[in-house]
Amino acid sequence: MAAEDASIRTLEHTPTWALATVCFVFISVSCVLEHIFHLLTNWLNRSRRTALGEAVNKLKSELMLLGFMSLMLAVTQKPISKICIPANLANSMLPCRKEVASTLTAVQNYGNFAGNFVGSLSLENGLRVKNILWGHRSLLADDDGVNISDDPCSSKGKVSLISEKGIQQLHKFIFVLAVMHIVYGVLTMALGWTKMRRWEAWEKESRTTEYQVANDPNRFRLTRQTTFGRRHIETWTKISPLLWMIGFLRQFFNSVAKVDYLTLRHGFISAHLSTRNVNHFNFQEYIQRSLDDDFKAVVSISPLKWFLVVIFLLLDVHGWNVYHWISYVPLVIVLVVGAKLEVIVAKMAFRIDDQNCVSRGTPLVQPNDNLFWFGQPRFVLVLIHFVLFVIQFGLELCYHENTAFIVARVVLA
Repeated sequence: MAAEDASIRTLEHTPTWALATVCFVFISVSCVLEHIFHLLTNWLNRSRRTALGEAVNKLKSELMLLGFMSLMLAVTQKPISKICIPANLANSMLPCRKEVASTLTAVQNYGNFAGNFVGSLSLENGLRVKNILWGHRSLLADDDGVNISDDPCSSKGKVSLISEKGIQQLHKFIFVLAVMHIVYGVLTMALGWTKMRRWEAWEKESRTTEYQVANDPNRFRLTRQTTFGRRHIETWTKISPLLWMIGFLRQFFNSVAKVDYLTLRHGFISAHLSTRNVNHFNFQEYIQRSLDDDFKAVVSISPLKWFLVVIFLLLDVHGWNVYHWISYVPLVIVLVVGAKLEVIVAKMAFRIDDQNCVSRGTPLVQPNDNLFWFGQPRFVLVLIHFVLFVIQFGLELCYHENTAFIVARVVLA
C-alpha cells in the first residue's frame, strides 16, 4: 500500500531536495548544451565558416521545434487520453499483432462473475472472496500499473484515442528523432570532410612546376590519349546501359580519382575565373564552402518532410511491412545517385572528344546543368536530404517479431 501511495504522490508530498535535484540536473544539462552551441557558432564565425554557423543555428531551430512538440504533448496528454472512440475502430490498422482479447472485456466479465458469485455466499466468506477477486483484478492493469477501471472511456464501452502510455512512447519517439537528426547530420559532414582531405594534397600538387609542365597549354595531345580520356573514353562505354553499369561499379572503387578532380578543377577555373587567377584559386576550399552551404539544407526539416512522418506512421500497419520496404529506398537512391554522378563525368569526357579530338594541356570539360536530372543539379541534394531523413526512423514498433527485419533495417540504414 505504501509503495502504491509513493508512486502516485504529487509535488505537494515530494521532498524539496528531490525536486530541486531533478530541476538542477535538467537546467545544468540545458545550459551546458546551449553553451556548447554558442562556442561552436563563435568558432565557426572566427574561422570564416559562416555558412556552417548558419547551419548550426538552423539545427538549433529544428531542435526547438521538436522540443515544442514534446511540450505540447505533455500539456495535452490528459485531454487526448480522454477522447473516446469505438473499440472496433481502435482495433483497426494496428502496428502490432493483438495476441489477447480486449483487457477491458475481460475485466467486465470478471466483475460480473464476481458480483454473482459473492452474492451467493455468506457475509464472511463473501468478503474474503471479494478481496481475492479485487486483488486479481489489479493484475489486469496495463504495463504502467494504471488500472483499467480508471479509464474514463471504459464506462462508455469505448477506448481512448491514444492512451497516456502511448503519448509517453510518442515523447520517446520525438527524442530519438532529435538525437538521430543530430547524429546523421554530423556524420554526413564528417564523411564529407574525410573525403576532401585527400583532395587537399591534389590541390597542392596543381600548383607545382611539374604539374604545370605536364599540362602546358602549348602541348597538344589526342583527347583519348590523356589520362582523363583513357579513364572515360571508350567506344563501348558510349552505349548507355554499359555506361551506367560502369558508373555503378566505379562508385565503389576510387569514385573520385585524382585525374577527375584536376580536370574538373581546370574546367571550373576556365569557366569562372581569369587566367591570371588560376594559381591563386583553391578549388578544394571552394568545394568545402559549398558543402557548408548544402549542410544547411540537410539539417532543415521542411513541412513536406513532416508530412512524410505522418504518412509513415499511418502506414506502419502490422503485416504491411512498410518499414522493411522503406529500408531499401535509401540504399537504392544512394546507389543510383552515385552511378549518375559517374555517368555525368563520363559524358563530359565524351563531349570533349566529340567537339575536338585534340586537347591543349589539360582537357577542358564544360559542366552543364542539362547533364543532371530535370536540368536541376540541386535535385541530387534533395534526394540526399530525403535519404538522411528516411533512415532516421529506426526500427518498426514490433521489431521483436521478426529478427530478419531488424537485421535488414540496421544494415541497409
